[in-house]
Amino acid sequence: MQVRRTAWRLLEATQPVHPQTRAALDRRWADLPEHARTPEQSLGRHAIGCEGTHGVFPRCDLTCTPCYHSKDANKVRVDGAHTLAEVDRQMAFLREQRGPRAHAQLIGGEVSLLAPDDHAAALLSMRRHGREPMSMTHGDFDADYLRCLVTDATGRVRLRRVSFAAHMDSLMRGRRGIPRPRSEAELHLFRQRFADMFAALRRELGVRSYLAHNMTVTPANLDQVAEVVAAVLPMGYQMMSFQPAAFLGDDRRWKEGYRTLDIDAVWAQMERGAGTRLPWAGIQLGDRRCNRTAFGLLVGTRWVPLMDEQEPLDAVARDRFYAHLGGVNFGGTPPVLLLAKLARVLAAHPADLVVGLRYGRSLLHRAGGLRRLLPALTRRHVRPMTFVVHAFMDAAQVAPAWDLLERGETSADPDVTATQERLRACMYTMAHPETGKLVPACAQHAVLDPVENAGLRRLLPLVEVR
Repeated sequence: MQVRRTAWRLLEATQPVHPQTRAALDRRWADLPEHARTPEQSLGRHAIGCEGTHGVFPRCDLTCTPCYHSKDANKVRVDGAHTLAEVDRQMAFLREQRGPRAHAQLIGGEVSLLAPDDHAAALLSMRRHGREPMSMTHGDFDADYLRCLVTDATGRVRLRRVSFAAHMDSLMRGRRGIPRPRSEAELHLFRQRFADMFAALRRELGVRSYLAHNMTVTPANLDQVAEVVAAVLPMGYQMMSFQPAAFLGDDRRWKEGYRTLDIDAVWAQMERGAGTRLPWAGIQLGDRRCNRTAFGLLVGTRWVPLMDEQEPLDAVARDRFYAHLGGVNFGGTPPVLLLAKLARVLAAHPADLVVGLRYGRSLLHRAGGLRRLLPALTRRHVRPMTFVVHAFMDAAQVAPAWDLLERGETSADPDVTATQERLRACMYTMAHPETGKLVPACAQHAVLDPVENAGLRRLLPLVEVR
């Protein structure tokens, strides 16, 4: 009997995809609009999508133009107890609705306004709920804060790995040392300093990190995107994300004549800075009008794509991956257990090994062969590098489309219908356990944040008023 129970537990533990993950993926695929169910689509086949917090610490200490926060956001006190309670509540709901594993952003206002202990407790809470957290920041904090975040009062390391996304661009005001940057180039020193803090943390404490560089793009800095890409590539980040400015948030901070930027124009600048084509059409996350992603490796100074839609073998490997490995938790599974899961997949689909080897040989050729790759690996000059564009939508677009979706109606207006399609295909989700709903990020920021922050202003005022 004991042998049977042990065998059953082993079978459960090595099941390639957790049953709750499979159920969540199937629901996500069924909920996608028809136009998004393409061979390239990852949502519902491998990824459940990203998640984010809301209403946890809306305040920020920079004054950016534009600013996506509602007018009440900076009138809300940063309160550790409130943050921890909300993070735990929202993550528990996401775990229940979307399965045991996902990437989630600790986001609101400026995360470093949290006390280091509260920040660490929030990250640990997210991990307890199976989320891989990423802290969203403007990056204007020092190494002492970072060290206090990853270590406890005794100096023991409590966070063995951290993920941060640093948003830095010339539209931001109030950064220490450069309160009003006049160009993106003036910020390169600050971008490098931020990455250097994490490199020192790895050397001194063994704490690993994943760093993303974010940047808002407007007509004022569009022609500087290429320069930013070229400068940031060697700094040590693993992702560069660019967001064409959307008209939402505090309209008092919109002091320039903005116009809608074409996602192709931003991507062309990124390719110019990278010095190569950035193939993105082979893997899709959500709606193509919203998201564009190129996954790759930086080998020395050369970017190598992991997926190129112009290579037929890549499409074959992708389709096999989605069909037989979609939903496998690669990042959060112990190596031995992951190998056991992969062995079960290969035992059921042995031809996948041949496809995988052929794909690996093609990727090695792309990277310049062993003569180029091995020296780079020896010198640790190989790292992941992902390029992303997220195109958020204007509040004026989102509000009527979301109102109709909430009523279960599809608009007869083609423009509103297009917005509804994008909302339904959103890859970035917020949890509302009080209503039992999962809300796309654009609806959260354009429609729900202003009401939420007005309520938080009363609940957590900066100054108590009698």
